[in-house]
Amino acid sequence: MDNLTSLRRSLAPPGATVNRRPTLLAALSLTAVAALTLSACGSDDSPSETDKIAGADTADKPSASPTPSRSTTAGRPEITLPSDAKNVFEDQETGDATKDAVLADAALSVNSIDEAIFEGSTGTEALKFYNTGKALSSSITYVQQYIDGNDTWVGETRYFDHKVTLRGDDKAYVTYCSDESKSYIKNKKTGKVDRDPATKDSYVLYHTALTKNGAGVWQTNDIASERGAEECQP
Repeated sequence: MDNLTSLRRSLAPPGATVNRRPTLLAALSLTAVAALTLSACGSDDSPSETDKIAGADTADKPSASPTPSRSTTAGRPEITLPSDAKNVFEDQETGDATKDAVLADAALSVNSIDEAIFEGSTGTEALKFYNTGKALSSSITYVQQYIDGNDTWVGETRYFDHKVTLRGDDKAYVTYCSDESKSYIKNKKTGKVDRDPATKDSYVLYHTALTKNGAGVWQTNDIASERGAEECQP
């Protein structure tokens, strides 16, 4: 059994089926989730802004984008994923330019982590470009698990039900779900794909915090997740 699969099974509850992503980010615990949630909810915004926290900040007809276009903007590193691995991001257009920018960079944060996995390196330009602070250190550890296990992944991961909360001009909180039921661990050495059937734990709820840096990039600086969250179940 490879190191990555062993780690994931050791962290999974008894009887749980292994999903493609290790539970490193989920290991940040409910304390981290609560901290991010309270940060998003506790603010001096007007009542109308506060009401939006509980509602979906998405357009009536959500769009899906496998590759956010901001990655090709001048000065930003290009992110490339292999043809047999795809991240699909729904709900990327809210009608609010700032929220759309936050969502685009949050998606690029996810892509930068996966690019590092496929590159087999924690020193990729995009990883440090879109992630900072605790999120960067957690992402490096996460990617290293794949490298140590000589693993990558194949298939499609869907990210959906995005909700954005803005705090002033340079802080934002994003919650969203992921559907990993169609993505699978692949061992680079043997080429074997671990096609475990989908379970409740194939769906993950994420809470993320972002800050806008001097170059106008919304960097993810903190993240927590809950695998098997009821909010994300089909």
